[in-house]
Amino acid sequence: MLMTTVCLTFDFDAVSLWLSSFRTTSATPVSRGEFGARVAVPRLLKLLDGAGVKATFFVPSHTAVSYPAETMAIRDAGHEIALHGYVHETPVGLGREQEAKNLDASLARLCKVLGSDFVPLGYRSPAWDLSPDTVELLIERGLIYDSSMMADDFRPYRARSGDELDDDGFRPGPETRLIEMPVAWELDDFPYFAFLNKPLYQGLRDPAEVGAIWRGEFDYCNEEVEDGVFTLTMHPQFIGRGPRIRMLATLIDHMRDCEGVRFLTLGEAAREADASLSKPREN
Repeated sequence: MLMTTVCLTFDFDAVSLWLSSFRTTSATPVSRGEFGARVAVPRLLKLLDGAGVKATFFVPSHTAVSYPAETMAIRDAGHEIALHGYVHETPVGLGREQEAKNLDASLARLCKVLGSDFVPLGYRSPAWDLSPDTVELLIERGLIYDSSMMADDFRPYRARSGDELDDDGFRPGPETRLIEMPVAWELDDFPYFAFLNKPLYQGLRDPAEVGAIWRGEFDYCNEEVEDGVFTLTMHPQFIGRGPRIRMLATLIDHMRDCEGVRFLTLGEAAREADASLSKPREN
């Protein structure tokens, strides 16, 4: 029988998304990030509690210090908290020293909110893209997984370091011990729901349509992929509106009703993937 692991993940960007990624600090866009903290996070925690599901929240340290009560509520509800940048910045284009400094500062600020015993297991790039140094920097800091890349859809794999790409071809670098928990734009709420006029994102899709897309992706994983990991990426400020929350609840019910399906945090799934990928291959 096939086994499917479902990992629900939330990028709790709050106002850092608007400050860093979109570089706009006027009242209305900032208030959209505030909605994510004030309204959406409590709704999501209520939904997850009712479903008996633990999720993974990627939290920029800017969010943690801006909304400490909401961040601690996530932790106290038993959900995983993982790294998501200092102020939702992209690592692409940063020098190694600056990227390392950002990672360390992000962890230090999270520890101020969550306690000195906070030990993150994973990282997701706010840009869903990595610098040439990111993988090694994460390994040096003891992280076990990244969730930013797309070389598979439903199977974790080992991230590489040192890839080379030029006009002569593509030369993959060696695999590392870092586990990659792959993501996909098809399984992210941002392109479906995040309306922006500068730059233009249409982003006002019918929740039922998006629910059908996500259900189709899950059904394929559940029916066709042995030991597949279905990772869904959402943002409180976008998924948190009422009809979208109801759509997510319906999807969770559908997944729970399927035989051989379980829900894990990304950290739990990454530990299992690491153990599985470490086993000697049978001839």
